Amino acid sequence: MTQELSPESAHPDPIEQLRRWLEDARSAGAHEPTAMTLATVAQTGRPSARIVLLRGLDERGLRFYTSYFSRKGRELEANPNAAAVFYWPDMERQVRIEGAATALAEDESDAYFAGRPRGHQLAAWASEQSESIQSRDVLEERYAHFEQRFDQGAVPRPHSWGGYLLAPVRFEFWQGRTNRMHDRIAYVREGATWRISRLQP
Repeated sequence: MTQELSPESAHPDPIEQLRRWLEDARSAGAHEPTAMTLATVAQTGRPSARIVLLRGLDERGLRFYTSYFSRKGRELEANPNAAAVFYWPDMERQVRIEGAATALAEDESDAYFAGRPRGHQLAAWASEQSESIQSRDVLEERYAHFEQRFDQGAVPRPHSWGGYLLAPVRFEFWQGRTNRMHDRIAYVREGATWRISRLQP
C-alpha cells in the first residue's frame, strides 16, 4: 500500500517528523538509516558532498562528528551554510534539510568521543582526514604509534576532531507515490515557529 503524507498528517514540528521517519527506517531494517549526504560550499562557490552519520537529534538540530581539518570542516569554517539529505529508497522517502552548521561545545564533543570504540578513537589521531598520504603502510604506522602512545589508559579527544550542530531553517519531506504524483511537504522556520506547506511533485 502506498503511503501518504500531507500537512494535516505530518507532525507540526519537523524535528519530530524526522524522528518518526528515522524510527520507521530502523524498524523497516534500512541499511545505515542515519546516513545522510552532507553538502558544503568551498570559498570558490563550488559545492561538495559526502555521506556522514547522524549522531544526535534534538530541538536544536542535527549533530554529526568529523575532523575540523577535513575538507568539510574547513568549508564549514569559511561558510557555515550546509544542506543534508536522507534517502530511504525501499520506503520511497527522502528528507532535505538546510541550515547553518557550527561546532559543538568541547564538553559535548568530549562526551561523544569518550563513548566511541577505542579503535575509532585511535583512528581519529592516526588520520589527518582529507590530507594526502604516501601509502597505506604509513597510515598503519601512524595508527600503531598512537596505539602504543595511549596503551596505558583512555584515549583523549584530539583537538582537531569534534562535533557540529546543523541548525535547520528549512525541511522538505518527500513521500513517493504512484505515477510520480509524489507528496512533498516543506517546513520553513519563521522565528520560533514552523510554516508548513504542500509542494507540487
